[in-house]
Amino acid sequence: MRTRHPVAAAFAVAGYIVMIVPILFVVATAFTAGKTLKFPPEGFSLRWFGQALSYQPFVGSLATSAEIAVLATLLALLVGVPATLAIHRGRLPGKGIVEALFLSPLVVPELVVGLALFQQLIVTFRFDNWPVLLIGHTALLLPYAVRVTGASLAGMDPALEEAARGLGASPLVAFWTVTLPVLRPGIFSAALLSFITSFNNVPLSLLLQSRTTRTLPVTMLDYVQQSYDPMVAAASTLILAVTVVIAVIAERTVGFTRIFGGINR
Repeated sequence: MRTRHPVAAAFAVAGYIVMIVPILFVVATAFTAGKTLKFPPEGFSLRWFGQALSYQPFVGSLATSAEIAVLATLLALLVGVPATLAIHRGRLPGKGIVEALFLSPLVVPELVVGLALFQQLIVTFRFDNWPVLLIGHTALLLPYAVRVTGASLAGMDPALEEAARGLGASPLVAFWTVTLPVLRPGIFSAALLSFITSFNNVPLSLLLQSRTTRTLPVTMLDYVQQSYDPMVAAASTLILAVTVVIAVIAERTVGFTRIFGGINR
């Protein structure tokens, strides 16, 4: 079957090549037997994976990144889902302004957000770096919680809730049995996008880090500035493998059509 838009198809293929080829280079150099980042790889070896898994700065910062990502995702959903319900179902005055405020972290550069949090909370109020980093990541993830779950809620027929209420269900029961199942794919996709975004964040984490609070991407960036061996490529390959596993689980359990289909409605 011939495509009706050959130019668009060519740009799409070029885009995939630009995105995928550098990743293949990184994965290939992770298996090199050489001592430097070089392509093509010099032989085959798994030793850099072992060194990456045993390198204490990477292991410690991995725990910090995972902890921040999980907590920030939970907080963003706890705030974003009720805000989405209030925007789409409530009688909230100025709904457009409220929704724009929740989506504003997508527009404001992360460096500006990080600098503002650093000056106000760390410098002025002497907060520890860890809670400020959590606040910053939560703020960055709020747009995903509001936008993605809002897309799922926008595709729901309000008559379903009204029918449940008409049959005697309380507001809580109607939400639990009718609204929540509709929102579940949106919540799942928002959690997935939020976790990946938080885990891979560099600009905000770079500004709000401390000696004891360092995320994995920032630690890897610092390591690249000091060393030129393939251990960072091995660590990146491990992160890529975990991401692929998460994507496969998401596809098997929920399905990408249900997860991301509502975003484009």
